[in-house]
Amino acid sequence: MTAADPLGRAEPWWEGTFRTVQTNLREIDAGLDVDAVLDAIEEFGADTWLLSVGGIIANHPSRLASQTINPYLSERPSGDLVGDAIRAARARGIRVLARMDFSKIDAARAERHPEWCFVSPGGAPQIYNGYRSTCPSGDYYQREMFAAVAEVLENYPVSGFFLNWMSFNEHDYSRRYWGVCHCEACRRGFARFAPGTDLPDGPDDAGSVLWRQYTEQVLADLHRRLREHVHRLAPHAALIQGDSADITFHEANNAVGRELWHQSTADAVDAARSADPARPVFVNAVAFVDMPYRWAGEDPRHLEQYAVQAVAHGAQPSTYIMGTPEHSPFPGLEASARITRHHRDHQQEYRGLVPSARTALVRPDASAHRAEFQGWHSALSEGHIPFVALRLGSLGTVSRDRLDLVIVPDVGPLDDSAAHALLQFAASGGTVVTSGSSAWTPLGNQLDPDGARIVSRAVLDTEEAVRSLHIDIGGAPGDVGLSPVAAPAPLHVPVLGGYRAVVAASDEVSTGWPVLGRALYGPPEKCSGNEPSGHAGRLSWRSGATGRVVVLPWRPGAALRELGLSAIGRALAGLVRAEGGEQLRVATGLPSHVRIVPGRSARGTMIHLLNRSGERPQRFVDPVPVLPAELEVPCARAPRTVRALVAGEELAWTRVDGAVRVRTPRFEVFEAIVLSDAEATNE
Repeated sequence: MTAADPLGRAEPWWEGTFRTVQTNLREIDAGLDVDAVLDAIEEFGADTWLLSVGGIIANHPSRLASQTINPYLSERPSGDLVGDAIRAARARGIRVLARMDFSKIDAARAERHPEWCFVSPGGAPQIYNGYRSTCPSGDYYQREMFAAVAEVLENYPVSGFFLNWMSFNEHDYSRRYWGVCHCEACRRGFARFAPGTDLPDGPDDAGSVLWRQYTEQVLADLHRRLREHVHRLAPHAALIQGDSADITFHEANNAVGRELWHQSTADAVDAARSADPARPVFVNAVAFVDMPYRWAGEDPRHLEQYAVQAVAHGAQPSTYIMGTPEHSPFPGLEASARITRHHRDHQQEYRGLVPSARTALVRPDASAHRAEFQGWHSALSEGHIPFVALRLGSLGTVSRDRLDLVIVPDVGPLDDSAAHALLQFAASGGTVVTSGSSAWTPLGNQLDPDGARIVSRAVLDTEEAVRSLHIDIGGAPGDVGLSPVAAPAPLHVPVLGGYRAVVAASDEVSTGWPVLGRALYGPPEKCSGNEPSGHAGRLSWRSGATGRVVVLPWRPGAALRELGLSAIGRALAGLVRAEGGEQLRVATGLPSHVRIVPGRSARGTMIHLLNRSGERPQRFVDPVPVLPAELEVPCARAPRTVRALVAGEELAWTRVDGAVRVRTPRFEVFEAIVLSDAEATNE
């Protein structure tokens, strides 16, 4: 047993499975009963406790002048909550992770060290509930943070650190915007980073792009140095933070005034796992509805979905409560605990789980482009085409060993590395599909760099410019609604959000989905016209021997998302199968509201079936149970066993043409089917 891991794993503990409960403690919770909390953690199915240790408030007798010791520690005979918690946790084989928050300091320390603090463009400190926000450029982060972490490691065998709100806090808790930090450290640092550029006040000022680059550099440097610092002092302790840490952190939460995207947790996990499949992802599911409403519990079905999506896509689940389990009145905790216990009971199957879908859907950085992404998301899920969400910044790393098809939905011009990677991907046999503004620059299309295949004649980018513009997707490739002997019937769908008039410049370009010219749309007596314009809504060509490039110069995903036209979803799914291969779709009789998530783990092939029938605007409701159905799973060799983990039963199976055919059991929220290709081994 190592000093850092009470569970006794010799290799870094985060390379296995783990399950966490975070108690976000108030000052007044310092007298908590550690054994009662640990009882609740074990009952929850967790083996790790994320405990408030230091930063804003130290729950241990710190000797550092930068740390404010919790006055309520006097309620403990030992005067040391952290020490008591770790001793009790280690006796039970439970890890303790240290939550630290260096984003704020109290007024007394701010008066002594104003150089540590955020300063607005007008010269004001950022004050919230009496606390001053600090700045990552200043010495509180650059020096005192390292001393505080070292002190914890010198005194307590914690298994890792999570640092809350480690950022340049231009917004406060009330979402009020304060502007860019103008502290002396930021002034000096930015001057070195961008000589001759004035420090901006906000996002609309010249220099704001350089400011973002500067802040990213400062935070990346802090993450790198902190990880090295932790490993130097405690090699088996982890840093849980961004992509440069040992574990990528994602907080799954709700918020007042924010539109709910039901699959956001799954997408976040996919994006992180796609960027680096070897790095674990820690999903911290918030048990309350929003930060200002920390005692209003999240709906059980909503909190359950955070955990379900996390484990199905290969992340480690965590649940975040305020205070102690005794004082957290959250009705969703039992729903979250059921998934956590499922993960615990089947940790062998979940060990090393990585999504294995061969289709990637690029996730845009800007919210303005999310409708196109979300429409494609629905089309693929409902068409039973497994996919992973891919970060836009990860496009430069796409390769044929992991993917067969990449969809780039309306993200604008690509950087040179991304464009080059997609061209290489297609040339090596992959298929690239772009829609909307993706890969278009003023000079042309980046996937047709010599301009020999397609030509853009005009861009219609206003609402009025595309009003009454239609595209005929009748006879779409692979459209399951068409009879193979009947002539394709017209199927007109609207163009929303913009359109680029594109024509083929070469006979090697295939075109389809005719664009119908605009016509009057009122009064009805005048509503005639809409004749073919000679432009195409779909253009494609071969790359290399077997690769394909497909360009959709409009936003079909946005039309699907905003209008709910199922014909567009079927057309997009059919396009993927026709251009990328029928093998991208899973053959099944399951209903369209079941999302299929394939993966590979230490045990073998793992297929999660996620029931999305409970999704409603801004909420989740009880899903409609899914009845048994046929499912074919591609499998290179015959499995030893096929088992449904939630139902707890082995499934009869047959092998047909390189696939295993099973009949799925009835399920409600989800099912996990494992095609085992190895005997079970203990972790």
